[in-house]
Amino acid sequence: MFNDRTDAGERLAAELEQRDLAVDIVLGIPRGALPVARPVADALEADLDVVVARKMGAPHNPEVALGAVASDGSVWENDDLIDRLDASEEYLEEIRAEEAENAREKADRYRDTDGLPDLQGKRVLIVDDGVATGATATACLRQVQETGAKWVGLAVPVGSPRAVDDLEREADEVIALQTPADFRAVGQYYRTFGQVSDEEAIEYLARES
Repeated sequence: MFNDRTDAGERLAAELEQRDLAVDIVLGIPRGALPVARPVADALEADLDVVVARKMGAPHNPEVALGAVASDGSVWENDDLIDRLDASEEYLEEIRAEEAENAREKADRYRDTDGLPDLQGKRVLIVDDGVATGATATACLRQVQETGAKWVGLAVPVGSPRAVDDLEREADEVIALQTPADFRAVGQYYRTFGQVSDEEAIEYLARES
């Protein structure tokens, strides 16, 4: 169990230091990843910024992810689930456009410049507080890979074994402290797992390392 996201970030940072991982920039996925990403960026002496994606919820059940879309429009879709739920192309286009706009608006709240920072030729580590389906992490990875980054990794405190396996096909490296066989939800591995507000997340982003 992690006490909270900061504890998870400190433990993740210690693991990455032990691996002697070198990166130029850490990108947290708002909002919940920022308390995790801050200790990681500090330990690796890397800049901290954000990469934003939004889950594309299923009809009548928005908590079920049909996929995710990043702020630049990069999309990952769960084709098997889409077929199983018989989601129409019209619905997918609508939810894709809606969530892409939501992702862009959120990214604008977190930074003064349009789009991601210059990642050309850089080593980039994406951090989240955990992965369940891996939908948003996949969309974020694809967005960053389009920038010409030299290396794109993902680090999380905890994730489902299936999601981590899938993400290893998307990233150059995936580091997960825990991949429990009985994984059900990210929050079950945190004693405190409350919502992180945009204001709180931005404070972590603005904090000097």
